Amino acid sequence: MGTGTLHIDLNALVENWQTLDRQSATHTGAVVKADGYGLGAGRVSKALAQAGVRSFFVATAEEATALRATLGPDPVIYVFSGHMEGDTQVLFDLGAVPLLNSPEQIARHEARLPEHPFGLQLDTGMNRLGIEASDWSPEMSQEASLVMSHLACADEPDHAANKAQLKTFLEMTAGILAPRSLAATGGILLGPEYHFDLTRPGVGLYGGLPFEDAQSVVTLDLPVIQTRTVQKGEAVGYAHAFIADSPRQIATVSGGYADGLIRAMSSTAQLYAGDIPCPLVGRVSMDLITVDVTHLDTVPEHLSILGPHQSVDQLADAAGTIGYEILTSLGHRYKRSYS
Repeated sequence: MGTGTLHIDLNALVENWQTLDRQSATHTGAVVKADGYGLGAGRVSKALAQAGVRSFFVATAEEATALRATLGPDPVIYVFSGHMEGDTQVLFDLGAVPLLNSPEQIARHEARLPEHPFGLQLDTGMNRLGIEASDWSPEMSQEASLVMSHLACADEPDHAANKAQLKTFLEMTAGILAPRSLAATGGILLGPEYHFDLTRPGVGLYGGLPFEDAQSVVTLDLPVIQTRTVQKGEAVGYAHAFIADSPRQIATVSGGYADGLIRAMSSTAQLYAGDIPCPLVGRVSMDLITVDVTHLDTVPEHLSILGPHQSVDQLADAAGTIGYEILTSLGHRYKRSYS
């Protein structure tokens, strides 16, 4: 096999959802946007639905199309981008619920789908999506299926913005009868005052921070294509970014930035031969990486870059990014397996 093997543990995914679900007394949905954070929205959502999830969240109406085909007519599918120009027929056909985020979207929805369910997004301080306080009236929520906002700093529990956004959300939604939602993964971990009627875990389902107790969901094994001895003073890879200071055994491994192993990992990431770390040396290229395996007694057929010894967030740290980017960048050339 010339490509890597990406294994997705659906049982671990479900356990993560169940653990987050137990942390609140409210309904727990699931965010499966970006193709289930890169792991396959169809397989992910089906496993979650079988575990009891009844509310799913996607970024766009286009994402809702494939999800509805997988889940059937019963679960609620919320669309974060709301009712965009051109979405009307899709929203109607799918029975998807747009989360309207501006007066313009509210007007569009009322004009084109007046009997269709909708939710509302409020801006409580993130200044990304949501109805501004100056445009908001609680009467807007009378027919809403959900009123939500999103925390900007929930992965930093002591950040002052969390309390400030909670205060604003409480003020803006005081007295409304519609169900409310403020917490994604980080918000769930902040405690009950952030939970309201529905929580929306996302990255924590897939094994990412800030959910430190998450089960590992992803394993990625990359095949070794070739091993060579590089003498002292010889260079490896593009731009001669690695020059050996002594004779080294270098394994050329299948996987590169076309597979989501971003160039920022160059000369910083590690792969594993069982329990033994092996440094990535030189530049990450489109299809290949080079790894120093001098210290191994035997070079295995595969090296692991994600697994029990290295989480998505640890790999992200090596690349100066976040686990979200690692997950959602995982390429489509991998052979995928599920359990």
